[in-house]
Amino acid sequence: QVQLVESGGGLVQAGGSLRLSCAASGRTFSNYAMAWFRQAPGKEREFVAAISRSGGTTYYADSVKGRFTISRDSAKNTVYLQMNSLKPDDTAVYYCAADISILPKVDKAAYDYWGQGAQVTVSS
Repeated sequence: QVQLVESGGGLVQAGGSLRLSCAASGRTFSNYAMAWFRQAPGKEREFVAAISRSGGTTYYADSVKGRFTISRDSAKNTVYLQMNSLKPDDTAVYYCAADISILPKVDKAAYDYWGQGAQVTVSS
């Protein structure tokens, strides 16, 4: 089992920045590819960003490319999502997820473990 706990959500004005953190416990953090997904009210959960076990490979959704950055710190068992130039369309609950694969995937069905979510609200 892997336990994931997100933090860092909140309310921010359009154009602002937030950094989400996801602390992992329970198993060896470096054995897991990690990802962030988000779900807006009335919409499907969608892929945002993912990072490989080593941190050397990252993937981003087109909608966030150039604005968001995913990173991981193995010493702290934590994955981050730095979000800049936020837009009202980025408003959603953001979820951290873990997958035993070496390389990250964009399909939410591939992920075995999920956090409880962190609300991000961007006002216009």
